[in-house]
Amino acid sequence: MQKNGIIIFTDGSSRGNPGPGGWGTVIISDDQVTELGGREGRTTNNRMELMAVLGALTSLPVNVECTIVTDSKYVLEGMTKWVHGWQKRNWMTADKKPVANQDIWRALLEAGEGKKISWHRVDGHQGVGGNERCDVIATSFADDAPAVLYKGSLEKHALSKTILKYTHAVRTPGDKLSKTEKGSKSKKAYSYLSVVNGVAMRHFSWPECEKRVKGARGAKYKKSFSAEDEKVILEGWGTTL
Repeated sequence: MQKNGIIIFTDGSSRGNPGPGGWGTVIISDDQVTELGGREGRTTNNRMELMAVLGALTSLPVNVECTIVTDSKYVLEGMTKWVHGWQKRNWMTADKKPVANQDIWRALLEAGEGKKISWHRVDGHQGVGGNERCDVIATSFADDAPAVLYKGSLEKHALSKTILKYTHAVRTPGDKLSKTEKGSKSKKAYSYLSVVNGVAMRHFSWPECEKRVKGARGAKYKKSFSAEDEKVILEGWGTTL
C-alpha cells in the first residue's frame, strides 16, 4: 500500500434538500482501512459532500500525501479552482453574493494545510467499490440507522479485492473523456443491475430495470458490459444476486 499512499473515498447524502443528511468516508493507509461517518438533522447534499472530506482530512496527521476520490464536481471544482477566487474576494462569489457553505470551505483549507492532496472525481453509482461503500455509510446515517463502521486490515475488508480498482473511472481536474469512454455509452450491455431495499436483481433491458428502480427510495442501478464487470459492480454494492 505504501506505493499508493493514502487513498480516501468520500460521499454525502441528504433526504431532501434541505433534510436529514449523512456523510461517509473510507480511508486506506498502510493496508489498513478506517471508515468514518456522521449525520446532521437538517442539511443539504453539498454540505454532506464537503463534510465527508473534512471528516477524512481532520483525522490525518500533517505532512502526509493523500488522494481524495469524490463523485462530487462541487467538491472537486471548489477545492481546485473556486476557493482561491473566493478567498481573494473575501468569500464573495463573482456576482458579489456570500459563498454558500463557507464555514466548511474555510475548515477544509485549514485541515488541508501541511498535506499534499491529489483530487480525483469518479461517477457515482458506477461500481467503484470505495465510492459505493461511502454511499452506503452516508445514506445509513441520513436515515438515522448508521452502518457498522469498519476499522482493520484491508485484507479482511468486505471489498478488499475491488476497493482500489477506481482508476478506470477517474476524472482528474482538466481531464477529457477518451474515445473509448465516450463510446461506452453506446456499447451493448451485458446486463442491467438494480438494488432495491437491499435486494439485487439482473435485468436484460433498460425499461425492465427502470420500472423497478423508478420512485424507489435509495435504489441503485448500473449497466454492466461483461460477467466480470457485473461481479465488480455487485461487490462494490456489497451484495450478490
